[in-house]
Amino acid sequence: MPPDASQAGPAPGTVEAAFAPPAGGSWVRVSPALDHYLRLTAIAAAVAAGAPLSALCWLWLGPVWALAAAAVVLAAVPAAWFTAGRARRSWGYAEGRTDLYLTYGLAVRQLVVVPYGRMQVVDVTANLLEQALGIATVRVRTAATTADTRIPGLDLDTAVGLRDRLAARSETFSTGL
Repeated sequence: MPPDASQAGPAPGTVEAAFAPPAGGSWVRVSPALDHYLRLTAIAAAVAAGAPLSALCWLWLGPVWALAAAAVVLAAVPAAWFTAGRARRSWGYAEGRTDLYLTYGLAVRQLVVVPYGRMQVVDVTANLLEQALGIATVRVRTAATTADTRIPGLDLDTAVGLRDRLAARSETFSTGL
């Protein structure tokens, strides 16, 4: 009997295959509350950057340039607003047998694989806005500075459970660094 095409993985040699979850696994996606977080931080960044930039343009170049600077900065808000959902959906993680897999990114997609035995610190953080939205970030640190990994936008219970599982697995798979 031929294999069911709906259960087959992505075709080899495709972008989807390069960023596929580990064999037999699937991506666990982050909370939809991350959309709100990304949108609110985009608005805050636009206000924080736009007001001083417009004021400086007003002083140095005049009111027309101040309005132009404000328009450019404010144009970034709708762009961030509409891409927030896609950015959130790009985040995913999978707990493999010996490794943690993480994928994210829109323009530049990334797949990070962190062996459990290389994990040194696993922590949960939540700033004030994340706390208000009921989400947190799990961060995994390794000896390699380029391998620090974070998973933002997890529900608090999910974040605590993931932290505990990763900490236990890092001890089980310890490589004796």
